[in-house]
Amino acid sequence: MPSARGNTGFFARLREDLATAQRRDPAARSKVEILFGYSGLHAIWLHRLTHALWQRDGLRLPARLVSQFARFLTGVEIHPGAVLGRRVFIDHGMGVVIGETATVGDDVLIYHGVTLGGTAPKGGQRHPHVGNNVLLGAGAKLLGPIHIGDGCAVGANAVVLVDVPPNSLAIGVPATFRPR
Repeated sequence: MPSARGNTGFFARLREDLATAQRRDPAARSKVEILFGYSGLHAIWLHRLTHALWQRDGLRLPARLVSQFARFLTGVEIHPGAVLGRRVFIDHGMGVVIGETATVGDDVLIYHGVTLGGTAPKGGQRHPHVGNNVLLGAGAKLLGPIHIGDGCAVGANAVVLVDVPPNSLAIGVPATFRPR
């Protein structure tokens, strides 16, 4: 399971994030451009703050308020309870929604309009678990307490309602999958 906190220091983690964006986005011209102009990266940075607040007793309301401010600034909504792995990159992030009990592994690429949403009205694991080295195409909807295996790709606008085995391609509405 991914950890919201790595063993890496603050500045090393920022450098890793900038390098990840530069590696994942062929349009990235410089780290300065990424630092100031990539809203998906800003959303992840603000999520780290809100997640740290969420984990402390008595600070859940401030965590939610900061997360809503982050949503206003970036167009990306990440619940403070969600857990994101390392080197997650949100490219063209407008409209991305990541729910409270979602977990996202390491080296995941998320495009705009992706939803990691819940289907159960209360309690327990309600949102998807996304493995490592996964690509989530634009507009993909992953709903409920499902597992997306390591090495998967979810196609644009796919609606995923069931577990997807590792190294698969999930496409369609509802999504079907085949080996990648």
